[in-house]
Amino acid sequence: MSLTLVEAAKLATDPIQSAVIEMYARASAILANLPFDTIQGNALKYNREDTLPGIGFRGVNESYTESTGIVNPQTEPLVIAGGDLDVDKFILDTMGMSQRAVQESMKVKALALAWAKAFIKGDSASDPREFDGLQTRLTGNQLIEAGSTDGGDALSLLKLDELIDTVEEPTHLIMNKTMRRRLTVAARTYTIGGFITWEKDAFGQQVAYYNDLPIIIADFDNEGNTILPFTEVGSGGSTATATSIYCVSLMPGKVIGIQSAPMEVRDLGELQTKPAMRTRVEWYAGTAMFHGKAAARLRGVSNAAVTA
Repeated sequence: MSLTLVEAAKLATDPIQSAVIEMYARASAILANLPFDTIQGNALKYNREDTLPGIGFRGVNESYTESTGIVNPQTEPLVIAGGDLDVDKFILDTMGMSQRAVQESMKVKALALAWAKAFIKGDSASDPREFDGLQTRLTGNQLIEAGSTDGGDALSLLKLDELIDTVEEPTHLIMNKTMRRRLTVAARTYTIGGFITWEKDAFGQQVAYYNDLPIIIADFDNEGNTILPFTEVGSGGSTATATSIYCVSLMPGKVIGIQSAPMEVRDLGELQTKPAMRTRVEWYAGTAMFHGKAAARLRGVSNAAVTA
């Protein structure tokens, strides 16, 4: 059974672990919405459907032409994410144990933002310690060009709808804040349109919806850098002033996270090498895309007003 981190936090029996899991989800909208499966071993092996078998009609005393479908074997490894949290005993003795919780919260937030960036930008070819993100995975028909202008093209609602139609059972759109604002402005412009609504999420924050699909904001990573900046090169040149918008199906059988167990939180106590209390947070996790049309990317979107 796939659970989001918000749901997993409710089921955790350890109050410290539950708090850390919820902080992970709260720090990243991607992690808050991504369902996770718990697997055995250090990797997940599965077959991804590629081409369906052929079907035909036959007459009396005729035979069928044999045809089988095509499946591609996939292997998704678990990667190790985590970190140690050290708080000096002097701080704890003079300012209280709450200071430890503050440092732990900051560390957990940093881990969540780094993991969310890897979900989009991860590339195991350049860093074998991380998993492949959507940008690396999506090619062929699942990679749509916004246009052919050097430096990118303005987002059109036609292209955005094409992106959504390319995904089977789409559940979310992922973009930066600037593009969400552009869509909101377009919705208020009667000559353009775009059906935008707002609802509150599990944490009480307002979430924008485009045609009933919630918009996930890929904001900043753990180093304060924008995850989806306008620094991508589109198909029509070499000027790096474009961004991408993703459409995903975050559900079992489509795009999910995988883990060997829920996030582990260990209090290691006072260190022998220095007067500090250490907490270790560690998570063996990754992602899996079970269907070839579970996600798509619209590339080459410039920072310009949305068109119809």
